[in-house]
Amino acid sequence: MALILVVEDEVDLNNLIRDQLQAEGHEVEQAFDGRTALAKSAQEAPDLVILDWMLPDLDGLAVCRRLREDHLMPIIMLTARTEEVDRVLGLEVGADDYVPKPFSMRELLARARAALRRVALDTQRGTRGGLAGGPAPISHGPLRVDPASHEASLDGETLALTPKEFDILECLAADPGRVVSRQELLERVWDANWYGPTKVLDVHVAALRRKLGVAGLVETVYGRGFRLGGAE
Repeated sequence: MALILVVEDEVDLNNLIRDQLQAEGHEVEQAFDGRTALAKSAQEAPDLVILDWMLPDLDGLAVCRRLREDHLMPIIMLTARTEEVDRVLGLEVGADDYVPKPFSMRELLARARAALRRVALDTQRGTRGGLAGGPAPISHGPLRVDPASHEASLDGETLALTPKEFDILECLAADPGRVVSRQELLERVWDANWYGPTKVLDVHVAALRRKLGVAGLVETVYGRGFRLGGAE
C-alpha cells in the first residue's frame, strides 16, 4: 500500500489518524511539528502527506511551500480556520485538497483514497517520473505541455506549476477549444468519486491563469466550464 506522512501536533488526533490508515493497510510516518515533517519527507518521500495548518515552529503553509519545492506527492491540509480566504491560501501554496476541522474520519479516509487513486493513475499513464514511451508532448501556440515529464512551458520558459495546476492544464490542452465541464475536470483531476467543495477547482484555475500570464488562454465558458484557447 502507500507510505503516508501524518503531520499533526495534537498527539491523540495524530495517533487516531495513524491507526485508521494502518487499518487500511498503509504504512504511516508521524510528525508533530513542521521541521520534523520536512526532515522525514527528505529521507523518504511519502506517497501522501496529511498536513495540519497550525503547527509549532513552521506552520502548515510554510511546510507545504517547502515540500512543493522538491515533491509532487498530494498534500491534504487540515485546517480549523473558517475563513474562505485562509483555505484558498492553503490551496494556492500547493495543497491539493483541504479538510476543515472538525472532520469525520470517514471523510478524511475517503479524501486520502481519492488522492492515492490519482497517484496510481498518473503512474500508470507515465505522467509522473518521465517514463519512456509515455504520452507525447502537447503544443498549442507558445504553450508546451509534456505529460511524460509532468512539465509545461510557455515561450520556452518552464512554468512553476503545482501538480493539480499541471493536471488541469493537461486536461484542457489535450483538446484545445473544447469546453471541459467543471464536473469532468473534478473527476479527471481529483477523482471519479469527488464530492468535496468545487471552490477547490476555482482556486487552482485562478492560480494557473496567474502563472500563465496570458489573457484568455484559459477561458471560462459560463454555465458550462473551461477551455483552452487564445494561444495561436
